[in-house]
Amino acid sequence: MNEKDAWADITFIVTKDCQLACRYCYLVGKNSNERMSFEVAKQAIDFILSDKRMQQYGGVVWDFIGGEPFLEIELIDLICDYLKKEMFKKNHHWFNNYRFSFTTNGINYHDEKVQNFINKNLSHLSIGITIDGDAAKHDLNRIYKHGGRGSYHDVVRNIPLWLEQFPDEGTKVTISSDDIPYICQSVMHLYALGIHKIHINTVFENVWKDGDDDIFLQQLLKLADTIIDNDFYAKCTCSLFSEDIGKPLDPLRDNQNWCGAGMMLSVDATGNFYPCTRFAGYSLRSKKPIIIGNVRDGINKNKLRPFLTLDRTTQSPRECIDCEVASGCAWCQGENYDAADTNTIYQRSTAICKMHQARVRANNYYWNKLYRKLELEGKREDFEKYKREMKPEIC
Repeated sequence: MNEKDAWADITFIVTKDCQLACRYCYLVGKNSNERMSFEVAKQAIDFILSDKRMQQYGGVVWDFIGGEPFLEIELIDLICDYLKKEMFKKNHHWFNNYRFSFTTNGINYHDEKVQNFINKNLSHLSIGITIDGDAAKHDLNRIYKHGGRGSYHDVVRNIPLWLEQFPDEGTKVTISSDDIPYICQSVMHLYALGIHKIHINTVFENVWKDGDDDIFLQQLLKLADTIIDNDFYAKCTCSLFSEDIGKPLDPLRDNQNWCGAGMMLSVDATGNFYPCTRFAGYSLRSKKPIIIGNVRDGINKNKLRPFLTLDRTTQSPRECIDCEVASGCAWCQGENYDAADTNTIYQRSTAICKMHQARVRANNYYWNKLYRKLELEGKREDFEKYKREMKPEIC
């Protein structure tokens, strides 16, 4: 895909504050002091809309994050109005090819100002609410920063309104060591709520204990049985099961970088640019932030260049390159940098290796069982058609 077919990904870190203190959150430096001003946002927009490199993209996703972005809904409303006005004034080709994107904890989704913003921009909006599963799993990690109370009930009350407005959206579920035993029941709970697209990932940080991969495998086998035996595969998706994972890779043909760091752009409250939000200071445990420019001076191409040369081979150890189940094994560029022995972005973290291997074993079981069932029921051809139509969600 060339850049004219691709969309630029621009992220505004509008606040570093959040109502929650999720135990697995990689944003270790959240605080209530750092808030983007409208002036900084305007400077960033003015630079981006005039930057020649950005002009090559056919469209743009304007992403707003925190902390919790909807804490700054009035600021975001001003920013989005300015964006629309400037794209129109400049006759910019992005004017008809843009989206405003949010991932929210969902707590104040029903707020009048949030709903006014949604109704105003609905045709150009993507909003995902993070709900981790049933109350047992969700409240294990997604707790209020004051008092430590679980947030499940404050989030789930807003799910019907969200699904009414965004019926095709999915939710993102995060798995860490302590909540592995809740995976199957949580996916079933989310399906019951009417959320039919479940995107699940394990945290990239090295939090895993001995035996976690075995528990993970048993949960995925149980989940596979439940999905297949109850025909959920025909109307729901779960990203844990994909036919595209668990194969060896050709290091020449399959050598792209998994992560988009360097192809994205993030801007913070002070106007600094980053190759990805994970390289901002509040995302890093032990390393210094990597700043590639600012709203006043633009992007320093020399600081960006190392990110543009990243691929699988340049950062993976030999065992990852030669791994027989390498496909689908992901990484986060920011976590690679944060966990590295030195200040390098070329050292891949392998903390999720055993978890990926467990997922591959469960996938082999899932697809073998599903296709046996489909063959016996004469539904294989119909399912192949469904997969073609739903390919982005299934994989």
